[in-house]
Amino acid sequence: MVVGLLTLDLHFPGAHSLKDKRQVLRSLETRLRGKLNVAVAEVGDQDLWQRAQLAIVSVNTDRGHLEAALDAAGRMADETHDLQVLAAEVELL
Repeated sequence: MVVGLLTLDLHFPGAHSLKDKRQVLRSLETRLRGKLNVAVAEVGDQDLWQRAQLAIVSVNTDRGHLEAALDAAGRMADETHDLQVLAAEVELL
C-alpha cells in the first residue's frame, strides 16, 4: 500500500473576499473528488482571502497509478482559472 500526498500553495489574484476564494476552491475540490476519487482539504491560510494551502491525498496499491492521479490533480489545479499554483510538493509513503 502506498499513500500519496500532494500539497499545493495557491494564490487567488482575483479574490476580493474569503467568499470569492472559497467559491473557486470549492469548485476545484469538487472536481478533484469527482474525477480522481481523492481526499481534499484546505490545510493552511484559511483566513487569507488570496492564499490557500490545499492537501490532496490518495491511497493505492500501485505506485504508478498513485503518481498518475496526483499528477492529474496538479494539472487540474494548474488549469483552473482564477487561481495560480505557487508551489507543489509530492510525498509518497
